[in-house]
Amino acid sequence: MEEIIIFSDEFHESIEELIQILFEENYFGFKIDCDHYADKIYEFIENSINFPISKNSPVKFQKHGKKYLKYTANKSTTWYIFFDQKGNQFIVNHILNNHSQDFPELL
Repeated sequence: MEEIIIFSDEFHESIEELIQILFEENYFGFKIDCDHYADKIYEFIENSINFPISKNSPVKFQKHGKKYLKYTANKSTTWYIFFDQKGNQFIVNHILNNHSQDFPELL
């Protein structure tokens, strides 16, 4: 059975904000490179969410999803993607990275 992945509005908004920040703070020289960076996050989720690499979320983060995936974008940035699952249906709710003030609680 094929999985169904739904991205919440909050998740989409976070990714759009990320693209703006990456461009405005000159992490990438071109907007299209920021878009590609975000696309890789979506691709990782779509290719990995149904594999047993997810972990149970710490209690504080369960409001964002009962499980999370860890995506290493490069040597200095790791993303934590929170989601809920019911059978083969997934809703991706929230994303934060290791630069967030909440990061230490995920170690």
